[in-house]
Formats: sequence, C-alpha cells, structure tokens
Amino acid sequence: MDNKVMFSLTYGLFVLTAKEGSKDNGCIVNTASQVASDPNTIAVSVNKNNYTCGMIERTKEFNVSILSEKSKFETYKHWGFQSGKDVDKTVGIAYKRSANGLIYIAEETNAFLSANVIK
Repeated sequence: MDNKVMFSLTYGLFVLTAKEGSKDNGCIVNTASQVASDPNTIAVSVNKNNYTCGMIERTKEFNVSILSEKSKFETYKHWGFQSGKDVDKTVGIAYKRSANGLIYIAEETNAFLSANVIK
C-alpha cells in the first residue's frame, strides 16, 4: 500500500472535553463520527496516553466541540500541544457549560455534542 493514500482521508478537528471533580480538561482529536441514529451514537478516538482519555474512562462522559473551518491554529496549539497534567487549559479560553456540567468551546465552532460512554 502507498502510505501517502492515508493523507487523502478526510477529517474534522474537534476539542474533546471532560471534567473530573473540579478539574476541566480537553484535547484535540481528529476522529468523531456518527455510528447510529436510534439511539444517537457517536464514536470518538483519542490517544490512550492523553490526560483527557483517563478522565473520560473514569467519569464516562464527555463533550465534543466541532471546530469550524475558521478556527485558528492557536486553538489547535492550546488544546493539542500541551498537557492538562501540566496546565489549566481553561485559562484564557472562551467556553460555556452544557447541561451535563462539562465545558464546550463557545467560539470557532459549528456545534457541540454531549455524550456518555456506553458499551
């Protein structure tokens, strides 16, 4: 297989957020897709070494902010180039809280989804 073909796949960019106790966190992911409509079900892929992944594994809930084409590289850097283990990623970011109490990105997005982990 020609490995360059992998660069032809289409992606979106998303900010995946979680909350554990009083700690909010999030990371950039490029894979979130609908897998069923009744009930509405999505699949999200996140690196298992990400701090956010561990939070989701423990709390079983998350939000996905769908970044727009107008989102800025600074946003990608903020959520993707540093770890929530080391910094508070909510500092200096415009966000709101959804009904589940988790943050979602309030600017540079098309929409957001709130979800629970199911098996």
